[in-house]
Amino acid sequence: MLLTDKRVLLFGGKGGVGKTTTSSAMAVLASQRGKKVLLVSTDPAHSLADAFDREIGDNITRLAPDLDGLELDPDREVEQHLAKVTAQLKRFTRPEMYSEIERQMRLTRQSPGAQEAAMLERIANVIELGLKDYDLVIFDTAPTGHTLRLLSLPEAMAAWTQGLLNANKRSEKLGDVLGHLTPKAGRDVDNPLADPNQNATDGMDARNKAITEALLARQRLLQRTREVLTDSSRTALLFVLTPEKLPILETGRAVQSLLQEKLPLAGLVVNRILPDSADGDFLAARRAQEKVHLAQIEQDFAKLPRYKVPLQATDIQGLTALQHMATLLEQAGL
Repeated sequence: MLLTDKRVLLFGGKGGVGKTTTSSAMAVLASQRGKKVLLVSTDPAHSLADAFDREIGDNITRLAPDLDGLELDPDREVEQHLAKVTAQLKRFTRPEMYSEIERQMRLTRQSPGAQEAAMLERIANVIELGLKDYDLVIFDTAPTGHTLRLLSLPEAMAAWTQGLLNANKRSEKLGDVLGHLTPKAGRDVDNPLADPNQNATDGMDARNKAITEALLARQRLLQRTREVLTDSSRTALLFVLTPEKLPILETGRAVQSLLQEKLPLAGLVVNRILPDSADGDFLAARRAQEKVHLAQIEQDFAKLPRYKVPLQATDIQGLTALQHMATLLEQAGL
């Protein structure tokens, strides 16, 4: 089975090793094989537009026959995510609470993990869209550490969501108790979340129902994402590295983490190998060093398929150059 027969491909690796070029060329190759492809970048650097030498942005853009591109903007994702949450909260609060909600959202915007959480939810939605409208979704991900956080977040957020649901159930029970106690006490409980036209328990029931439905919908979405990402029949992860010491070390750590998570790692793309035709004393010395690193890659990653791609004489930019790179990937066995 060819990797382009999968439904989702993710390219990871250290910054600067050629992930964007490789994932873009893979998308071109898949489209040439008759697949309808969506190529998605989660890298804040927006290198996808540079690779295709054209603007893309946060709207699906046609790049070639049967190939569309999309660049996700982490900052924009956070703003849209928080705007959505703010609107949901305001539905269940009195106007005098609006300023406090907005203050909390401003604090949340700066909190650790806010960007990753917002990005994950968008990625989950993009995967669902891609599985519905495309044959293959290819992700050009951010550098390795960010990639691993994105892949591990579905389980973490599912646990967090379950905790909120449990807390919400306890809150609902408390509301029932308050509903029984309040008439006997002959006084109202000042609940800022309640609708002034409803009694306290009616307001809490509406709020709890809406919050529960929203949390459950998110939990199901993240669970579906996790199932897709761990399904080797549908998904494959490829790590791009160059025959240099630091990329080898970082890839080794990433591979261990991915294997522990039981994620479907399909192999390594060893990029920018000096071609035999490169000559001169400087390149001869460079090639001698490279042979040491290539031997290290063979030893460290013996259990993984390795796809070797030669260094090109010029930058790879634009559709024609990517089509040539796609040929090199095919020759490498991808």
